Amino acid sequence: MNDLTDYKVIIVGGGSAGITVAARLLKESRALYGKIAIIDPAEKHYFQPLWTLVGGGVVDKKVTEREQSTLIPDGIAWIKEAVEAFFPDEQSVVTASGNKLSYEFLVVAAGIQIDWHKVKGLKESIGKNGVCSNYSFDYVESTWENIRNFSGGNAIFTNPNTPVKCGGAPQKIMYLADDYFRKSGVRSNSTIHFFSGAESIFGVKKYADTLNRVIERKGIETHYLHNLVEINAPQKKAFFKNLSTDELVTISYDMIHVVPPMSSPDFIKKSPLAADTGWVDVDPYTLRHKKYGNVFGIGDCTNLPTSKTGAAIRKQAPVLVQNLLCLMNQKTGMQKYNGYTSCPLVTGYGSLVLAEFDYDSKPDESFPFDQAKERYSMYLLKKQVLPIVYWNGMLKGLL
Repeated sequence: MNDLTDYKVIIVGGGSAGITVAARLLKESRALYGKIAIIDPAEKHYFQPLWTLVGGGVVDKKVTEREQSTLIPDGIAWIKEAVEAFFPDEQSVVTASGNKLSYEFLVVAAGIQIDWHKVKGLKESIGKNGVCSNYSFDYVESTWENIRNFSGGNAIFTNPNTPVKCGGAPQKIMYLADDYFRKSGVRSNSTIHFFSGAESIFGVKKYADTLNRVIERKGIETHYLHNLVEINAPQKKAFFKNLSTDELVTISYDMIHVVPPMSSPDFIKKSPLAADTGWVDVDPYTLRHKKYGNVFGIGDCTNLPTSKTGAAIRKQAPVLVQNLLCLMNQKTGMQKYNGYTSCPLVTGYGSLVLAEFDYDSKPDESFPFDQAKERYSMYLLKKQVLPIVYWNGMLKGLL
């Protein structure tokens, strides 16, 4: 525990957003050395985008985990606690132990909360009785166990009607499962169902057109506007609410990959920083809080109207840091974030559609070719290049 209680900048959250912002601040201003604190109780740090490939049996989950202590930049105080409350009028935060810390500037980078408890029966059945999920380091290997040992029947893949981190992940594992079922000879006596609380497979038409062709090619049965509300694991039954009719739909499964509902962390929901939706209420372009001028928000915990991905954070962080430094140094010239995000959509072993788009759902692509086409090169980018970019570039404030 650091003895200081007053900091120039406090960053709440030591995930990809918090560490990237901290590293960039120090890179831009060495005067901030020793004056920034990250508050986060987590001892481990995860590169979660690879969990799809862990669940698909091609990556060892150990490579996605590192000690948090090895990633906190030198010159940053790490306060290993959870935040309990924000007091923006007093420019302070209080931790779970009652520790009160003051700041001149606050960056909220607290990520997203996974609400396993909001699906009846899910919390107690995850990891057993055919129930699996890639959204937990503890249970991601159960996905591969279910896929590998699947011998036929109903394989269900769900997507909730809430925002989720990596919006493409609910369908990516389904495409890998289809590939594996074909390879293992069980696809002909299997039915794959995609139950989604959303209205369509993807929100950007260019990529949705490709994904709909993938679904047709693979013979996947889609059920849109259906939200998972309960699992009866002993009977292997799943219950979905039809969001159009309020009807309850029951289906038996032999395996079910569940993407749990997600929301803003509870300590943000109850704070003065939250919008009516519970997310940190920031300007979509400057990332500055709409009410408290010395507060910024970044990443999954904010109400930014874009997909919640690490790629979005990579583009948000430089904007936030420059705008914070402008305020700090009383300069003009704030930068704007255009809503860029990216979803590397795995469509099978060795194929990927790299969706990149902005606030207007218009493609904002990085490569000089049609990224809506399934490509092996983009699969290699996800599997081999992006982890290096993350650990050695983004978290060090270099990219």
